[in-house]
Amino acid sequence: MEPAQVVAALQAAVRIPTVSHVGDAGTDAGAFDALHAELRRRFPLLHRACEITTLSDAGIGRGLLLRWPGADTGGRPLVLMAHQDVVPASHPPASGPFGVNPTAEPGTELRTETDAGWRHPPFGGDVAVDANGRDAVWGRGTLDCKGSLIAICAAAERLLAGGFSPRRDVWFSFGCDEEVAGPSAAAAAAELVRRNVDPVLVLDEGGAVAEQAFPGIGDPLAVIGVAEKGLLSLLLVATDAGGHASTPTRNAAVARLAKAIVAIDARPFPAGVPPITVRLLRTLAPRMKPPLRQVLSFLTGRPRLLAAVLARLGPETAAMVRTTTSVTMLSGAPAPNAMADRAQAVVNVRVRPGESTASAVQRIRRVVKGTGVAVQELSASEPSPQAPTAGPAFELLTSTTAAVLPDAVPVPYLTMAATDGRFFQQHWDQVYRFTPIRMSRQQRQSLHAADEHIAVEDLHAAVDWYTALLRAG
Repeated sequence: MEPAQVVAALQAAVRIPTVSHVGDAGTDAGAFDALHAELRRRFPLLHRACEITTLSDAGIGRGLLLRWPGADTGGRPLVLMAHQDVVPASHPPASGPFGVNPTAEPGTELRTETDAGWRHPPFGGDVAVDANGRDAVWGRGTLDCKGSLIAICAAAERLLAGGFSPRRDVWFSFGCDEEVAGPSAAAAAAELVRRNVDPVLVLDEGGAVAEQAFPGIGDPLAVIGVAEKGLLSLLLVATDAGGHASTPTRNAAVARLAKAIVAIDARPFPAGVPPITVRLLRTLAPRMKPPLRQVLSFLTGRPRLLAAVLARLGPETAAMVRTTTSVTMLSGAPAPNAMADRAQAVVNVRVRPGESTASAVQRIRRVVKGTGVAVQELSASEPSPQAPTAGPAFELLTSTTAAVLPDAVPVPYLTMAATDGRFFQQHWDQVYRFTPIRMSRQQRQSLHAADEHIAVEDLHAAVDWYTALLRAG
């Protein structure tokens, strides 16, 4: 497959707004159908070679499960994952959270999907230079995670064009609702269980080739997720009588909700270092220059002190050592001149290993006690088990990285975000999270934000990486 065809395929995928929504309300199933048609058109050899199952009973019914038969049908297969859906490009233009229709002040307009600070249209798939002067594809999903979806398909298409046949079965699981913790990935895992599939390796998104990822480390880090944090969504609710805004009452619903939010923000969860993070840091210490090398080596033997230091170095390192909370959605009065009879907010909680969603709920309820705010649990997923960091599966990932991305240092890593891989890890041990795409700090900050983009050369490197993995696997 020619490099220009890979870029064109990603551009086409970005231009199809496969935005997922909670409960499928507002999700455009036709956009996913259009993406499937585009994938068939761009990757005809792959689609001819594979047995294709559409997971029609899960979510919006657009999850894809493809089986590429290998020569050894009795061997343990390889499973590669990516998701088709993306988050919205900006604040919803027509409605607020929880179905409330906000009333704009006279003379103002709500932001639209295309004017929320993006340098290039979020669903335009434009090719334009990045901060380093390199050509890049811009748009929602280029990193999360249509870039890896296209790279996986392009690698298989390239191999098929050369007459390659895999030694073992290869399964491709492309979910349709990862961004809203939907059921398609769980349905895919259940289908593999039903077929008695026992993978030698499951690879999902999660880690990346991260530049400027840790203080004192100049080399890019190929962070391979071997576990992930738990995911908990809570709803804070304050109720009141409401009324006209011209005669406000004290300590109204919005004020009480604000007190609860401030209390949660002011009392972060205690820091603690999971074992996988200690191993990561011990791997990094010899690569640091003095005196940082000696300092980190000293700290890895003193976990409490290490946790305290990492918690103060910045948001990325702090998230490595504690359960985090983030208020993501707010709702109040339905009009600018009305007091809210119900004010609410969603708290997104990422639970570190060693803690549980139940203990996180208990702590937050203690923190907001006395504010008059109720805490309701919306959804919960426990921290995942840890995949092995020794053995053929992990070694395949590290050797492929060394061959294709030789400057990147492979290290095991605790994935901060939730992935579809957690549903697979309920059945199999060898589940890893790694996207072979270089990401600068600026690019990592663009995930779920404006100006998401991938350098063209990094897209091609990802195709090379998946090609090497499929050959070696």
